[in-house]
This record gives sequence, C-alpha cells and structure tokens, in this order.
Amino acid sequence: MLREFRTGNEYPYNRSTSVRWVVSHVMRYPLLPIGFVILAIVAISGFTYTSIQIQQAFDIIKDRKPIEQLVGVSIAIFVVRSAFALIDMINTVIREFLASRMERDAREELYISLLSKSQTFHNRQRVGDLMAAATGDVSQLNMMISPGISLIIEATTQLITPVIAIASISIQLLPIPLLFVASLIWGLIRYNRQLGPVAGMMRGQYGVVSATLSEAIQGIEVVKATAREKFEADKFRAVIARYRDLFVQEGEIKARYIPFLFYGLMTGLGFGHAMWLQSTGVITTGQVVAFMTLISLFQFPTFISLFMFSLVQFGLSGAQRILKIINTETEMDENPVGESHVVSGQLEFKNVSFGYGDANILTDISFSAKPGETIAIVGQTGSGKTTLTRLVNRTYDSTEGVVSIDGIDVRLWNLDSLRSQISMIEQDIFLFSKTIAENIAFGARNDVPRERIIWAAQQAQAHDFISGFPEGYDTVVGERGVTLSGGQRQRIAIARAFLTNPRILILDDSTSAIDSATEDQIQRAMREVLKGRTTLLITHRLAQIRWADRIVVIRRGRIEAQGSHEELMQQSMSYRRIFARDEHNQPST
Repeated sequence: MLREFRTGNEYPYNRSTSVRWVVSHVMRYPLLPIGFVILAIVAISGFTYTSIQIQQAFDIIKDRKPIEQLVGVSIAIFVVRSAFALIDMINTVIREFLASRMERDAREELYISLLSKSQTFHNRQRVGDLMAAATGDVSQLNMMISPGISLIIEATTQLITPVIAIASISIQLLPIPLLFVASLIWGLIRYNRQLGPVAGMMRGQYGVVSATLSEAIQGIEVVKATAREKFEADKFRAVIARYRDLFVQEGEIKARYIPFLFYGLMTGLGFGHAMWLQSTGVITTGQVVAFMTLISLFQFPTFISLFMFSLVQFGLSGAQRILKIINTETEMDENPVGESHVVSGQLEFKNVSFGYGDANILTDISFSAKPGETIAIVGQTGSGKTTLTRLVNRTYDSTEGVVSIDGIDVRLWNLDSLRSQISMIEQDIFLFSKTIAENIAFGARNDVPRERIIWAAQQAQAHDFISGFPEGYDTVVGERGVTLSGGQRQRIAIARAFLTNPRILILDDSTSAIDSATEDQIQRAMREVLKGRTTLLITHRLAQIRWADRIVVIRRGRIEAQGSHEELMQQSMSYRRIFARDEHNQPST
C-alpha cells in the first residue's frame, strides 16, 4: 500500500472488511474478550441455576419439609447471586477497558493514516467529513463494543443456558422455547437487514452535516463580508433535515420490531403448555414455577437486542467509513530504501508536465539551477508557478518528465530525507495554536535551544515584535495564527526556514505582507545566510527579481522565456508587461 509516512511499529490489522477490521482490533488484546466470554458463561449459568433452586425452595414449602433445607437453599441462592454480581462488575470493567482501547487504537490508526496520505488526497477531502470520522465514527466503535457486542454475548448465553436448564427439567417443555429462539433469530436477521442501510446513510449524512458546519465556520469572514448568513443557515437546515428524516426512518424500523410480539406469545403459550403437562402429571408444580422463571430470562435478550444490534450496525457503518479512508492509497510512496543523504542543491526540470485527468496545468517545463543559484519564477496568476515548485518536494508527482535533485529523480529519494532538506514559505502562512517559539521550531528534527530560536527570529526581523508581547516567545498564537498580522506570520515562517537550514528554499510570494523597509532587512539577511543554497523565488517585486541569477517566465503552464532581467526585457512581452505594471505601482494579475 502506497503511503508517504509510516511509524515503523504499526499493528497488522486486517483491513479487508469492516467486520474483520473490528475483530483484528479486538483480538489485539485476546485475553480480554476470551476472559469476558468465559466469565459471562459462568455468570449466566449460575444465574440460571438459581431458577432450579427456586423450584427446590417451592417444593420444600409445598411438601412442608424441615426449615433447615429452605435456609440452605436460600443461602445457596444468595451466594450464587452475589457471585453473579461480582462477575458482572468484573466483566463491566473488562468491556469498558476493551472498548476504550479499541477507540484509542482506531483513532490513532486513522490519524496516522491521514498523515500518510498525499496532498492530492487531502485536496479532495472536506475537513469536516474527516473530523466526523475521527470523532463520531470512532466513538461509535466504542459504543459498539460496550455495551453493543458485550450485551450480545451476554444475551446469547442468556438464550442458551435457560434452554439447557429447561431441557434438564423436562424435554417436553422445549418445543415452545425452541420455537421462540428460532423466531427471535429470524426477527433479528430481518431487523438488521432493514437497519443496516439506514445506519450507513445516517453515518454518511453525519459527515455531511459536520462538513457543512466546518466550512461555514472556517469561512465565516467571507460569509459575514458577503451577508450570506441566511443562505448558510438555509443550507444547514436542509442538510440537518435529511439527517432528521433518517432518524425518523430508523424509529419506524424499531417500531416494527416483532420479537416483542414473539416473547408475549411464548410466555402465554409456554405457561399454558406447562400447566397442561402438570395436569397430566408429567411435571410438578415446582417445575412449572422453575420453567416460568427460566422463561422470564428470555425477556432480557429480547428487549435489549433492539438496542444492542442498533449499536452494532452504527459501529460497523462507522468502521466502513473509517476503513474507506484508511484503505485509500496515496499517489506516492515514502520510498524508505531510497536515496538519503545531504543534497548539494543541483535542481533540474526535464520535459515536466503535470495535471489532473486530461487537463494539464504544466506542460513541457525544462530548466535547471546550480547549487546556490536563485531562480525567480514569474508569470500571471494561475499560470502554474506554485504547482511547479510543489513538484520539487513531491507534494505532487509529475505526470510526465523528470524532476531531479543532484541528478537523481525525486521519486527515487527517501521522501523524509528529501523534504527535510527543502523549506517552503508561502503567502498564506499556517501557524499552529502553540507558542511562537514552538511555531518557529516546528520544522526542526530535535529539541532546539532558545538561543537558536531567537537567532532565527532576529535573522527574519521578527525578534523586535515578538519581544514586544507580554509573554515574548511563550505567547500562544490563535488558531492558524489569527492573532498576528500577515507580516508577523510571514516573518515567523521565515524564521522557521532559517532554523531548519534547508539546502533548497522555495519562497512563494513570501514577503507580500511585509513593508518595504522590513523586506529589505530580511533580504539582506537571506543573502548572507542562504549562500550555497538553491532558491526558487516566486514574486512580482522587481527588487527581488533583479536579485535572482536567472528568471523563468511562465505563461499558461509553459515556459515562455528564461534569462536575466536585461535579456527578458528584450525577448519577452509578458515580462515587459510585469515590469511595466510594477513601475506604475499597479497590482499584477
């Protein structure tokens, strides 16, 4: 299975079907389910045996036997019922522990799987839907184990042991209980066939609800700015209405649960049959009492099955959704045995094309960069500049041609080694909801001394504004860094790049939100610190373009021209337009 990332110690779960996947999770701790089943059989068998003891007590009273015998039976019933309570308590602890472990393991497996997926996979997913799987669907697995499957095991033993006990009283009492058990099984099969598809649709719709809500909250600035609150509210009502309709459909299926009727019929027919056998002398009155006590034990599995099989269906539907995500193969492999050494920075694009389906974003791209060179990439918005740079660190893989580093196809490199030596700073900076120091040190592989973090911030001209915060480098930024300005976020990202000491640096309009004075200071620091490092620079600022060793002009996914500033001013109409716009201080398109 292709993955970009592996932990190296993953447990070998069976992912062929949702049922096998759940079983492989449960059997990761084999002693727990085995112990639970054994204790459940012992407990229910003891509880069933008390029905026989009740028969003995009734016969003692009826036949006016010595009171000591009644006391002995009463003590025995007390001891057995107390033991049952103790075993049930132990089993409760076992099932809750097993369910919590499974939930933890499944959530960890899903999280690691999401980390291992390629950027192409994540581009196709809605964050809210993935969050629904990681929270709601995984929680359903817990409920499926406890109380779902654990109650099924208890209910099954509570169907079998009374039947055996009834047979020990009189074989002639068996027909009606056996008929009931057969009808119960038939009713459960029918119930699960009806409920299964609805449960799957409910879990899927839950993901849609979560995704709709997530998109609205993440885009709340756009919603507010365009006065689309009512539109979003109406859209959410329509989505949640579908979820409500599925709940109603589930309720209708439960309302038609016919085993309740079967249990009532069995109780009446069973009592009539037992009284007829007693009247003919086949069984005693005490045995009639024991039989009816045993019949009452069928009430628990009958009534609880409505609830527990619903939990199992929802759990399996959630497992199927989770497994679909986990089993989705990524477009690239981490190549653990690939090239893994320090790169010099020789970069080459040779007849490279890239696109989705039949539509190419880049076509026949060819250029090279020597170690330490700075290549400026310019072009109109949407021409494919950012996509081109993302082929270097294998965010995407080219569909044709070869991107190579030090003469080696990037696909032959160990992915971790490759990416650890490439740093990318983009215009839209993502910061984690952590301290500023933690965000600067995020890309480093080991613990970084505070002195190094401060040095990197100073090089990126970020130290002064960081020191101005009451908590300095320990200031916690808001989610995605919303408590900082755009220029502050970009300087923190640049400090992160200084700290990781990359061999190849990609700057994607990284100083767009920084004032000119600060930008000049950063550029002077970069010229000194990044000597010997290959740099790809996407920008429309002429000051930075002129700084490059060579300029590549991209137009509609193709290279229109490449060379120095002076050469391109003579050769490229597109480049002259960019220059003219910049001279007149107009925004580039």
